[in-house]
Amino acid sequence: MAAPEETLRRRKAGNSGPEPDTPPESGRDPTGCPARLRTGTFWLTRIVLLRALAFIYFVAFLVALHQNKQLIGDRGLLPCRAYLESVRRYFQGRGGWEAVSYAPTVLWLLDWSRMNANLDALALLGLGVSSFVLVTGCANMVLMATLWVLYMSLVNVGQIWYSFGKWKSESDAVGVWHVCGGLIKIRGDQCWRDLTCMDFHYETQPVPNPMAYLLHQSPWWAHRFETLSNHFLELVVPFFIFLGRRLCILHGALQILFQVVLVISGNLSFLNWLTMVPSVACFDDAALGFLFPSGPGGLKDRVRKMQEEAARGTRPTLRYGCMVRQAVHVALGILVAWLSVPVVLNLLSPAQVMNTSFNSLRIVNTYGAFGSITKERTEVILQGTASPNASAPDAVWEDYGFKCKPGDLGRRPCLISPYHYRLDWLMWFAAFQTYEHNEWIIHLAGKLLANDREALSLLAFNPFKDRAPPRWVRGEHYRYKFSRLGGRHAAAGKWWVRKRIGPYFPPLSLRDLEGYFRSRDWPLPELE
Repeated sequence: MAAPEETLRRRKAGNSGPEPDTPPESGRDPTGCPARLRTGTFWLTRIVLLRALAFIYFVAFLVALHQNKQLIGDRGLLPCRAYLESVRRYFQGRGGWEAVSYAPTVLWLLDWSRMNANLDALALLGLGVSSFVLVTGCANMVLMATLWVLYMSLVNVGQIWYSFGKWKSESDAVGVWHVCGGLIKIRGDQCWRDLTCMDFHYETQPVPNPMAYLLHQSPWWAHRFETLSNHFLELVVPFFIFLGRRLCILHGALQILFQVVLVISGNLSFLNWLTMVPSVACFDDAALGFLFPSGPGGLKDRVRKMQEEAARGTRPTLRYGCMVRQAVHVALGILVAWLSVPVVLNLLSPAQVMNTSFNSLRIVNTYGAFGSITKERTEVILQGTASPNASAPDAVWEDYGFKCKPGDLGRRPCLISPYHYRLDWLMWFAAFQTYEHNEWIIHLAGKLLANDREALSLLAFNPFKDRAPPRWVRGEHYRYKFSRLGGRHAAAGKWWVRKRIGPYFPPLSLRDLEGYFRSRDWPLPELE
């Protein structure tokens, strides 16, 4: 009777699970749960990082496709052909290489008589490559270098329209980037030191959104807390990178959260979206594994198997391509360190310069977005009239409406981020300068006098649509303030309150602009 009992015990033990020396099912731990990824590898992180960067490139090239022809095309507000010709004339007699190195762009190699087609080709090629990386999560040095060359080719001929490009090229060294950005802010404006900057920022930023309207109404102590939080996140949190895995992940999470809050509070184009991308590198595969399915044969399962092989001491054969890639990485690291010397010296200098490129490749620059905060918002309102006499008291002046910048007092602030309306941003800069500093605005006025279809595509409202063009166009200067929440202006449906400062530029007609356009090699607009 003893033998049957012994057999029964063995069968019950066998039914309860595999023998101790039986390997667990692939992709699962001995309890049957999906196996967790080990820490310290970054295969999945690389995929997330590539897709995030590809998304930013996709938006950037989409903006270029929609707006470049109007801004820097054959008949653009600042034609890039005229810019390249001026660069070539400046370096005449000193060799073509100096001109190319001053403004490196593949447009030097293309036919300038069809510049619109060239700009569209660069944008479409960039959209295609970025779409591939975004969908597949796969890329190599060639693809990423292609995206960089294509976009830098646009930035280097984009002139003032791409003058915030330096903000977008600061993502190479996330820790130093945030610390330097914070130091530049503190040294740049007294309001960062007395914690009052957020009293003005929401109202005076380039293109506020609806949340900015609400946040501006916050009590004073909330604005002080926001400024202190900004200092903590930019001056203290970056050092978490060097204090172990957990704090590095905390740094990445806090920086991404910080940028999300900034995106919610204003239309800061893809500047803040791009700033999130380097923070992804703070997360390893174990932290980002939840983003990927756990099925057998999937990416997560393949990474787990590679981790197991590495744990057993199995090392992959070092191939020629890997050796070349490592050599390129070292060379790039040395290049960035060398190019960073003037940037660091500028940061330590008492005559510090903000938002400046120190080389034509724009690899490293000084960054100081909102290092100075404007304390009041001014706007340039473009107006046209069909009256033959611009000075007549009965002349009716009608406002042109932009796609996003404040204008109509009753129009709700727009929400466009990460898309970027470049003309709207430049109107913000022009409003606290003069038209002599922004000749393109006179060019725009001339195009409005002709109902130029290309230029009007950048605007949201043309009061002379389906009518004869205006006889006169002028620029008026206004001071804008958010209406008070719950106040009489808000109750009347007005988001803004404005007060006229004076003329920005006087009434102009096409005849007035003929000599001005000719002196700048701008084609005189043709009446539509």
